[in-house]
Amino acid sequence: MPNPVRQRILITGASSGLGEGMARRLAAMGRDLALVARRTELLESLQKELLAAHPGIRVTTAALDVDDPEAVARVIPALADELGGLDRVIVNAGIGKGASIGTGKARANRATLLTNVLGSHAQCEAAMEIFRAQGAGHLVLISSVASVRGMPGTRTAYGASKAALNSLAEGIRSDVFGSQIVVSAILPGYIETDINVGRRGPLTVGLDTGVAALVQVIEREPARGYVPEWPWRAVAALLRVLPLSVVRRLTGS
Repeated sequence: MPNPVRQRILITGASSGLGEGMARRLAAMGRDLALVARRTELLESLQKELLAAHPGIRVTTAALDVDDPEAVARVIPALADELGGLDRVIVNAGIGKGASIGTGKARANRATLLTNVLGSHAQCEAAMEIFRAQGAGHLVLISSVASVRGMPGTRTAYGASKAALNSLAEGIRSDVFGSQIVVSAILPGYIETDINVGRRGPLTVGLDTGVAALVQVIEREPARGYVPEWPWRAVAALLRVLPLSVVRRLTGS
């Protein structure tokens, strides 16, 4: 049975990178959007661009720092009210700071864990309240292939934070299993965004290519999806079984 069209979509972290790219692609598909981020000037510019290019859609924006759970709990329902409900929430906002544990950069590692884990949790709480009340919806958590195994160096806290999202997604999915609420964890590989500066490997794809693959996978609504599907599903399978000494060499930073 084909997936329903998710017309009203909220994207966090929509002012740049994957969030901005998804907004452009989904707008071109005729979807109505609620876009949030901390940098409101970028959001407003994106809103004007999308409405000019696609005058038949609705685009609403709001400032939101996902590290503030009270703000998340207030802003997401308010945007849902503006659009008359939400069909999909893409939990995308995140950061990639970090350093090897115990090297004096605890503040950066803590910031990554705070935003990526607790910030995402706050978004899930707000989204799931809406979906439970509606009886339907699609919750999407943007994770990473870095979540598959423990990562060294600058990726340690980041990978751990994304592994938490995989578990969070699966727990929520189990809780609503058999309902009309769908939960997806999406694991991108290396895509050219600011968060991956200094971490791009030979399998890195450009932002446009990565976003196209990302939206395609999200539209399929899998329990777990990889972006791009090839080669990252195979890479993830290998990472799970390779000895740590090999994983360390392959992913060292």
